[in-house]
Amino acid sequence: MVVGAFPMAKLLYLGVRQLSKPLAQRIKEGARRSQFFRTYICLPPAQLYHWVEMRTKMRILGFRGVTIKPLNEEAAAELGAELLGEATIFLVGGTCLVLEYLRHSSQTRRKEEEQREVLESFQQELNILTLNVEILQTQQREVSRHLGTIDELQTQVKALKELLEKKEK
Repeated sequence: MVVGAFPMAKLLYLGVRQLSKPLAQRIKEGARRSQFFRTYICLPPAQLYHWVEMRTKMRILGFRGVTIKPLNEEAAAELGAELLGEATIFLVGGTCLVLEYLRHSSQTRRKEEEQREVLESFQQELNILTLNVEILQTQQREVSRHLGTIDELQTQVKALKELLEKKEK
């Protein structure tokens, strides 16, 4: 089952990625055309990303305390639109993973509930069978007691027959 599930998951991932790409492209185009979108949605994350990236690179190279110049507006808008598109693809993929997890956990919970119900029914069946065995054992003891009584009566009848035969002679 795992072997069959992996290609299906991979295919699903590729499908989601292909479906989210046009959405990301539309968001990028909106960012390029709309001044509001560009100024308030794309530029701040792009400038922050540029600042963190450059600061990290400078520290790795050993330059500390270097002032980092912000990106020009066109480059920042392009980077921001790209980041927004990638974030959209990531969110769609993450949503798919969360939905799959929820589906799997509900399926697992349902299976556990079914197993618990089967176990309870088996337990009830076992209790009924145990009670039936006890009833049968009681009946067997009663029959054995009656058989013992019948054997005693047969012995007494035999003894009486012998006595009658002796008196007749």
